[in-house]
Amino acid sequence: MIEFLMPSLGADMEDGTLVEWRKKPGDFLNRGDIIADVDTQKGLIEIEVFEEGVLEKLLVEEGLKVPVGTILALINPDGIAGKKSKGQPMDEKVPIQQPIEETRPVSFEEQNSETKRIKASPLAKRIAEAERIDLSSISGTGENGAITKEDVENAIATREGVAEMEKPKGIKMEIAGEPEKGKAGTEQVGMEQLKEAVPEKKPMGTVPPVEAIRSAVAAAMSKSNREIPHYYLEKKIDMSKSLSWLKEANSERPVQKRLLPAALLIKAVALAVDEVPALNAVWENGLQLKNEINIGFVVSLRTGGIMVPAIHQADAKSVDEIMEVLNDVIPRARALKLRSSELSDSTITITNIGEGSADKVFGVIYPPQVAIIGFGGISEEPFAENGLLGIRPIVHVTLAGDHRATDGLTGSRFLGALNKYLQNPETL
Repeated sequence: MIEFLMPSLGADMEDGTLVEWRKKPGDFLNRGDIIADVDTQKGLIEIEVFEEGVLEKLLVEEGLKVPVGTILALINPDGIAGKKSKGQPMDEKVPIQQPIEETRPVSFEEQNSETKRIKASPLAKRIAEAERIDLSSISGTGENGAITKEDVENAIATREGVAEMEKPKGIKMEIAGEPEKGKAGTEQVGMEQLKEAVPEKKPMGTVPPVEAIRSAVAAAMSKSNREIPHYYLEKKIDMSKSLSWLKEANSERPVQKRLLPAALLIKAVALAVDEVPALNAVWENGLQLKNEINIGFVVSLRTGGIMVPAIHQADAKSVDEIMEVLNDVIPRARALKLRSSELSDSTITITNIGEGSADKVFGVIYPPQVAIIGFGGISEEPFAENGLLGIRPIVHVTLAGDHRATDGLTGSRFLGALNKYLQNPETL
């Protein structure tokens, strides 16, 4: 019997709340299936299963908060016993331990005795509370008329559709100090701009996601500074050839398919790590080298804080495929809608502060990884090559390494390999 555990989604995660089971006993599980939704400091995460078999038994009830490593369910790899249970009532879910105590305000649904009798999944109740949706006005489509997440989302969509039809095309707002636009001091402002100008009200008593994310990041970085002996290296890399290659490649692509420098940098890092595999590792009871090169890419959230989703097997992907992944993952990361594997599988991390920003960034290693690469903004600087001085687009690349796992010689070899690939972008 395979034990399915509460996964660790990073060094900053100690526990998670099992919000909703997506599968029931008797269901056959394929590798990559979403088995549950878990609430963490990083948002509501879809948890994948990486074993095939029949879901035999659920051991933790929806709504319980349990530590990382807790057995959540049992999976029968043979599927013999599980197949017999198909069509039978779901086994009683027995929590294997007491939930972690957590104080929270009483929701407006819980204050209403009529609402408490409404059958709805925990996730549906949570979304309804956050969006101020009256569950009594929704007809459930789940088992025995239970209200599901999809029912609540449909109600929200309906409400927003009505609001869209009723709202005015625009409003007049006084803009102090603005030049004349039609009438002096006024400007036509769309509702989307007004929505950004006026902060959205949050349910009372809830912790804003950005604060929880910042706390999680701070915990991981504090652990890193305490436990990891960092060393730092820096190299200036001429980006002339890479940018010229990108310009030529993008001239043949439609706008939506154009490549960004970040995709090229990720590919170059993946190939350089393939040459220097000691950096593609984790430190867990000693050094453990990883076979797959999964590049963690730091994404800044618009409300503050960061998320670090993984780009799986980046060395085997083309630059175009990496760009497609970025276009998919970045919006989901900013919406806090990542999967568990995207948060837990990184083997080395890149932080890239983008153009027009600081010249250098010195990263802090994300445990249990052993290295992080930082790319500053690309800017024009004097650069000498073969005795000639010129102005070139330069990027300052830094490497923070774990001195328990590697040393400066290993890091220097990596930066040399990275430079080689960026000087020959056609090989990427």
